[in-house]
Amino acid sequence: MNEVPLMPKATAVWLVENTSLSFKQIANFCNLHEVEVQGIADGDVAKGIKAYNPILAGQLTREEIQLSSDDVNRPLELNKKVIEISKKEKKKIKYIPLSKRQDRPDAVLWLIKNCNELKDSQISKLIGTTKNTVLSIRKKNYWNYNSLSAKDPVAINLCTQLDLQNAIEKAKRKIEKEKKNKEKDIKKNEKGQEKD
Repeated sequence: MNEVPLMPKATAVWLVENTSLSFKQIANFCNLHEVEVQGIADGDVAKGIKAYNPILAGQLTREEIQLSSDDVNRPLELNKKVIEISKKEKKKIKYIPLSKRQDRPDAVLWLIKNCNELKDSQISKLIGTTKNTVLSIRKKNYWNYNSLSAKDPVAINLCTQLDLQNAIEKAKRKIEKEKKNKEKDIKKNEKGQEKD
């Protein structure tokens, strides 16, 4: 079976009204009978059906219509759009039940104590809290700081071990890069002073 365009009768109406294609070509393309297409042209068939532009819909190109208009024996071919579906899924915001939300500040405290290479932004992303909360716990001026008890975020199921490991590795790479940049700057300054 031939692939049929979307809304074949409406497409046939548009092709009859806007092209010089033969009834047979239109009938074959829209999977209709040739007599039905002739009826559309005469106004007996498809009364009240609004014409559907297959070019705007991406089902035909002007070039395709022109090629078939020039050659009566050439059938119209449906334009098959290649739709690329990206494999990368959008990260869904993880729902954290109310009972676990109270554990977030405890998890932040644990990360500050045990993973001091992590930046506040990484901790807030990992735990699902605000940077202000992380900063206030780090500065010990969080409203409920004295009653916090450090809890491993993996153990209380606020993040996975893999997420935590990736965040730590990323932070270490960043620290290493900053260290190398500082060393380069120091060497540049020393060379600049030697020339003076």
